[in-house]
Amino acid sequence: MKGRILLCLFALPFFGVGAWMGYSIAGHLNDAWRMQDWIPVAATLTRAGYESHADDDGTTYEAYAQYTYTYEGRVYVGERVAIAVGADNIGDFQQELGARLSAAMARRETVTVYVNPALPSEAIIDRSLRWGLLGFKSIFFFVFGGFGLGLLIFVFRAPKKKDPSAPELTGRPWLVNDDWQTATIRSSSKMAMWAAWGFAAFWNLISAPLPFVVHRELVGNGNALALIGLLFPIVGVGLVVWAVRRTREWRRFGPAPVTLDPFPGAIGGHVGGTIDVNLPYDPSAKFSLTLTNVRSYVSGSGKKRRRRESAEWQDAQVAHATSGARGTRLSFRFDVPPGLAESDADQSEDSYHLWRLGLQAELPGADIDRDYEIPVYATGEESSQLSGYAIEEAKSEQGRLDLDAIQEIVNLTHSAAGKSLYYPVGRNLLGGLMGLVVGSIFAIAGWFLTIHEGHTFFGGVFGLVGLLVALSSLYVALNSLEVVKQGSEIRTVRRILGIPVSRRRMKIADFFRFRKSASSKSQSGSKHTIRYTIAAVDRSGEKLTLGEGFKGAGQAKAAMEFFSRELGLTPAKNEPEPDASYADADFLAAD
Repeated sequence: MKGRILLCLFALPFFGVGAWMGYSIAGHLNDAWRMQDWIPVAATLTRAGYESHADDDGTTYEAYAQYTYTYEGRVYVGERVAIAVGADNIGDFQQELGARLSAAMARRETVTVYVNPALPSEAIIDRSLRWGLLGFKSIFFFVFGGFGLGLLIFVFRAPKKKDPSAPELTGRPWLVNDDWQTATIRSSSKMAMWAAWGFAAFWNLISAPLPFVVHRELVGNGNALALIGLLFPIVGVGLVVWAVRRTREWRRFGPAPVTLDPFPGAIGGHVGGTIDVNLPYDPSAKFSLTLTNVRSYVSGSGKKRRRRESAEWQDAQVAHATSGARGTRLSFRFDVPPGLAESDADQSEDSYHLWRLGLQAELPGADIDRDYEIPVYATGEESSQLSGYAIEEAKSEQGRLDLDAIQEIVNLTHSAAGKSLYYPVGRNLLGGLMGLVVGSIFAIAGWFLTIHEGHTFFGGVFGLVGLLVALSSLYVALNSLEVVKQGSEIRTVRRILGIPVSRRRMKIADFFRFRKSASSKSQSGSKHTIRYTIAAVDRSGEKLTLGEGFKGAGQAKAAMEFFSRELGLTPAKNEPEPDASYADADFLAAD
């Protein structure tokens, strides 16, 4: 209850600003409509011009005038100049009108005013609508008012928070989440579609005045740099295109819910089920599924608080597609190792875990791209309804794809001396260049703070961090790795631009197990990618890197099987390494 009250108090000022601006816009439109029938009358100016008002937010201008006019034999005095009352700096309307009236008064010219025939004491000089001003006020109306109203609707429509300790929830914590009451769970696609439109509208409303500002700066002041401001409307067009694509995706494929089997998904068991897609069955279409265990947390403090995500475990597979009642039915089943974090049904804390199932396919027309947040708990349950043949067929297809991906990463050659696996320079070129750019920016910022601003401590920290990031990125982009099986040994050589910097070796007879570890994580929106490094571990615990850059746990496991086959490495069975985590290691890859 307290949280709802605080949210309402937070939303009301935004809603109030939007309502105020809406009232102002409605007033302008109403005045313009009712003034169309007012009578034009000649008036004599007694005072005219414009005033400027300077403050911390800039300079505003306000046109003013006083005039006398005669209507039906009576003399009246008026002061209203335009529909909008008060000072502003939206365009140059106020300056131009004030200057024009001042010049007319100096030349002793009469001006036309419009008189309300029902109330002759009411008159106005300029009864036109200022669309630039209305557009500016509309930004506050839609952005502030829309945000405040949306938040208020969310507060009042949000279901009452459930008590996890309630008897009916004992042993079934996933039921705390209203979206997890049954095994059928909808994707976030519809919400993403509306979010895309909301963000596109917000961005375009904010950037709507920029073309007018750019025109004024370019034509009036000759400021060519103002053209940079056009980037914002261009981005706005891109956001609209993105929203249209999200809408086409939703309309083409429909809700496409996932039905879990077992329900909930099981750590130490299976995460499986079916997805019905509103799409005619096409045996050539390939649907990819990605299952990710994600930790969501808040970092920073005060105004710098920000929610972030970190992927803890990930696997991918091809779905088995068949003809279904709604078009195409996709079947899948992931084998999830024990030791991973369970879903948190109550996601109101600063830190919680979630499980995200992603569905992607490149299809003619709109591609499908869906995300599902599903309940996964340490029940150890296995699927009971899914066809074993369908699942094995899908796994076999995924195995072929994994092997193809591994062969693209690893350059395998044979010679009289033995087998060689080669990972060339530049395989991580894009990531290395991006890191180099980021590191260089930090390093330059540190140099500037130290040399020009005199902030030695902060400049030194920025510079050191930037230098380390830049050097690490250069290493990532420029290193190569060679793994050679020669006789009874495995040897590795790490080089930078062909220069050896590290040599390691391990006797095949001393090999104990494989170990995989996450070497890099990347994120794009809600999509996460984990890449794994595979190492050989001997009985003394020494590690020898055999390969890196394998995407997902499935591809990493396939890489272990590839190394086992090509390098003659057989893991010890039923002898797990003490204190090793099932979450980041596969012990018996050859099973």
